[in-house]
Amino acid sequence: MIRERRNKEKLTSYYNKFIDEGIIDPNVHPWVAESWRRCEARKLNHETMPAHGVRLSPQELERALEVHEDVVKYVDGLFEQNKQYFNSHNLSMLLVDEDGYVLKNYALPFFQRSIEDIQGMRVLEEDVGTSSICVARSHNVPFLMFGPEMWIRESHSGDACSAPIDVAGQGRYILSLFSLDQNDLPYDILLSLLMTMKYSVENFLTMLAYWKVCGLISEEIPASVYWVNPDGTLRYCNSNGKKRLEGRNRLDEVFLNYEHIPIQKGLSGKSTIRKEITWITQDRTYEDVTSVLPVRAGGKVDSVVIITMAIEDLKTTIAHATGYSSRYSLYSMVGNSSEFLALQHKAARVARGDNNLLLQGEPGTGKQRLAHGIHQASPRAAAPLITVRGHEGVEAELEAEFFGSDDGAGHVTAGALELANGGTLFLDEIEKFPTRLEDVLADALRNGVLNWETGTRRKFNVRVIAACDSNLKRLTDKGLFSRSLYELVIGTVIRVPPLRERVEDVEVIANHILTEMAARHNMPGKTLSKEALQLLNSCQWPGNIKQLQGVIEQAFFHTSGSVIEASHIKLPGEHRIEKSWKHDKDAFVAAWKAAGGNISKLALMLDVSRVTLYRYLKKFNLGPGRKEGTGKESEKRVNRRAVANATARLFRR
Repeated sequence: MIRERRNKEKLTSYYNKFIDEGIIDPNVHPWVAESWRRCEARKLNHETMPAHGVRLSPQELERALEVHEDVVKYVDGLFEQNKQYFNSHNLSMLLVDEDGYVLKNYALPFFQRSIEDIQGMRVLEEDVGTSSICVARSHNVPFLMFGPEMWIRESHSGDACSAPIDVAGQGRYILSLFSLDQNDLPYDILLSLLMTMKYSVENFLTMLAYWKVCGLISEEIPASVYWVNPDGTLRYCNSNGKKRLEGRNRLDEVFLNYEHIPIQKGLSGKSTIRKEITWITQDRTYEDVTSVLPVRAGGKVDSVVIITMAIEDLKTTIAHATGYSSRYSLYSMVGNSSEFLALQHKAARVARGDNNLLLQGEPGTGKQRLAHGIHQASPRAAAPLITVRGHEGVEAELEAEFFGSDDGAGHVTAGALELANGGTLFLDEIEKFPTRLEDVLADALRNGVLNWETGTRRKFNVRVIAACDSNLKRLTDKGLFSRSLYELVIGTVIRVPPLRERVEDVEVIANHILTEMAARHNMPGKTLSKEALQLLNSCQWPGNIKQLQGVIEQAFFHTSGSVIEASHIKLPGEHRIEKSWKHDKDAFVAAWKAAGGNISKLALMLDVSRVTLYRYLKKFNLGPGRKEGTGKESEKRVNRRAVANATARLFRR
């Protein structure tokens, strides 16, 4: 707070009147008056500074100076720049931390104390009484205090001005100036000096905090960061960048193709944003995604910042950050039957290779978990596992999911092939992909994706694991599935047995599900009673492990105790398939409802092909009455539309 020069004799009389009579003169500044009253209530000594106040030990002071080293060095520099002014006006300066302890005393003695005596001392109101420091701290504003307004009488010979140092709305320090020259002291210059120093320190601390955060980010991101001068020397380099430099301070001394890296382009003011750049050293070649950004100062480019990341590292980071990694191991699948152990052994064996795989089995048998486990056990485990699931949706959406998209405004979305490069592409329910897209995908996996602008093809290093609920060979032979894609994924076939063929595993699987449930939901574990296990073993489980899991989860949440009894288990309804379904529409609809509207599951239940079911859909007038287009693909579209429409009608009944 800027105040006019006050008459020291009158201020002294106001002070004496309060000390002697306890009366506050109306001309006393209200903040000073409030402080005087608190000091009187505390019965603080008002004659001399306390001989043994609260202070830091030498070790604590040394530690405090280490913690606040940055600001102490900066204020040291400010003092050196203004040292002559301090000396000519007999000024001293204190740097006080947020707790009121003096970190450093500059220039002349303060309150008649030596530099060694004042440093580490606490100078709050409860310690030294009314002072510009306590007022500035309490009201968070700069405050000029005249000598006779201070509580300690021996301090009346000088004036003081203090200013809080705020960063992001928090009081961090206080700068306080004190002078013995009351008559000749130019208050306007004193306040100007203090406010300039306050502004300078606050901006320094703000930039320091910003720089430290940038440093943390720079060190955490899995990329090399370089800040490069026009002459090629480095201003800054993060830890990842240093690993490539091998102790050198110039990029042109390390990278053999330095002239081909767009650094000069950046120095000319043009940015390079996320471009594939090759960095070649004597011992290694890095295939990176690189950005080069011009840094402007005074309207001119004076340096560039380079952020570059190896494509392999980028893919690994994406995999972990977005969940494109395997969630299950092969050993998260359990069982004791010979069928299961043979499956697990074969999966572990083929995982070590690089052949494409086809997993065939009924819905709910655990093909997705098996695919995750194979990926995790493979040499590609650190790379992404990208899943694309077949569905009856718009073909263009599926194509964009595989090959990416560009909205025309420069926003490019990577496709599954790009994301899976170096890793595994899992095609779940592969039989549901449109035939034309199946042919395009097979060509891309074999020969690469064609760039229409350059005419070149970009190949991808991808291992394909496909899963199918139906007999893929039968669909291929009937022209309902792309032969080229079938031949690509048929490298190794793993048949996943249904649960009814491994009944002895029901108990092991059920207990494993209970263990996973307890861990996932942070709840106490539960067990199955003997009667409950007998009930589970008596079921045929047409929905396989997925159906068993649904029953176990329901029992888990509906059982209050630690033991799940048979009465807590609700088995799926048993559906008897009428043999007259080929002639009786109602029997066919009933069977379809029992399959949940799933055409693949219904085909398994009736032991016929999906093509046969499509014919019965037409026979019973459950699909559209006309064909669109010609050829196998057109027929397949009609069949799928028939299923979708009929299913909708089925479950509206």
